[in-house]
Amino acid sequence: MTQPLLRRAMMAGVLATTSMLGVAAMNTPAQAQMIVKDPTNYAQNVLQAARALEQINNQIASLQNEAQSLLNEARNLTSLPLNQLQEVQAQFQRTQQLLGQAQRLAYDVQQIDQAFAQNYRGTNRSGSDRQLVTDAQSRWQTSVAAFEDALKIQAGVVGNIDGSRASLERLVTASQSATGALQAAQAGNQLVALQSQQLADLTALIAAQGRAQSLDMAERAAAKAQAREQLRRFLTPRVGYEPGNARMFRD
Repeated sequence: MTQPLLRRAMMAGVLATTSMLGVAAMNTPAQAQMIVKDPTNYAQNVLQAARALEQINNQIASLQNEAQSLLNEARNLTSLPLNQLQEVQAQFQRTQQLLGQAQRLAYDVQQIDQAFAQNYRGTNRSGSDRQLVTDAQSRWQTSVAAFEDALKIQAGVVGNIDGSRASLERLVTASQSATGALQAAQAGNQLVALQSQQLADLTALIAAQGRAQSLDMAERAAAKAQAREQLRRFLTPRVGYEPGNARMFRD
């Protein structure tokens, strides 16, 4: 057999063997085939799943924070159930009514100016002795009335102390148990209003005492001026008895 024919026979055998192996591979069951796994692809899938789970956890935490923020805002907008402003205003009104009941000489600039021009500034030199006594008595009555008014205002201020104490206790309790910023602010505002009412009572008390003391000092000054006038009148020479001819009978 020549060389070319030998080569052809060998190639034909190789092709036949290859074809037989291919057919055998196709007829082999699936369980007998080898399963191939890619570790790199598996790791990437696990990493992607972990990242997705982390994003879900972050979203859940964000939603929880938003819900808590809404709850806090709701608490901050909750109004204080306690309101002591009416009681504070009532105490203001009681003190103001006592000031309005001032006797004889009230808290009025024009009235004070007129009263001092008539009864306190100087002495009526042309008036009679009886008029001087009447003016002195009027000034004394005004001073006594001013002291009475001061005592009334003192009693009113003392009467407001118990109500202020009760209001202060309730407001402090409400402030300490406030659930939000609005309740705390409202409690603080009412505490400031209560403090203003107490300052108003103190101002009224000082004004009443100052009024009484001022009228008393003015009455004393006017009394001194009146005493000087009475002394001047006493020491002023008057026309005494002059002797003359008397007739018992007519001619």
